[in-house]
Formats: sequence, C-alpha cells, structure tokens
Amino acid sequence: MAKIRLEKMNFYAFHGCFAEEQAIGTHFCVDMELEVDTSRSQTSDELADTVNYLSVYQTVKHEMAIPSKLLENVCERIANAVLDKFAGVEHLSVKVSKLNPPLGGQLAAVSVEIEKTRE
Repeated sequence: MAKIRLEKMNFYAFHGCFAEEQAIGTHFCVDMELEVDTSRSQTSDELADTVNYLSVYQTVKHEMAIPSKLLENVCERIANAVLDKFAGVEHLSVKVSKLNPPLGGQLAAVSVEIEKTRE
C-alpha cells in the first residue's frame, strides 16, 4: 500500500454561510492523501495500473466549483466523489481550508479534515 498525496491544491470558490462569501468568494486550499495498492504500477510503470492523480485533481476541482455553506459538506462531497470514481483508492483523507476567513481577527485559515475507508 502506498500513499499518494495531492498537496496545496488552491481554488477560488464560493463556500460559506455569509452572503458576502457566497457572492464574492474567497481562496481555499485542499490537501488529500490516498491509500492505494501500487504494487502493479511499481513494476509495470503504467498509469493504468495506479490512480491517475490528474483525474483526482479534476474531480476535486469539479466539487470545489459547487457552492456549499459548510466545509464539512465540501469535504464529504470530495471524499465520496473520489471513492466513487477511483476503485483503487482504499482509504483517503481530505482537508479543506478556507484561507483568511472573515472572523473579525487575524487567522490564516480554518480547516475541516475527514477520513473515509472503502466499505
């Protein structure tokens, strides 16, 4: 089992409970770790024998484009979409961070992280 990480995927999106967040949007960062059996691809050197992380990125990008009020919902949708589309993913963690959230003070980010295992 190997870990494939997609780190610091940056998006401009419209997630949030406040009307301003939904109207003007803000910056988000997504980190993902996938546990994948890469034993075949390690010897075959063929993309078809592993999880294509370009396709994973495109899946995350698609989900980030769908507005949500809560980061918990964004994480859940991303995790479910990746598990649905990529049979080789056995376990994953996804963290969505809202950068510079409008909380009335200086805060670099607020994040939600979830883990899921294929059933």
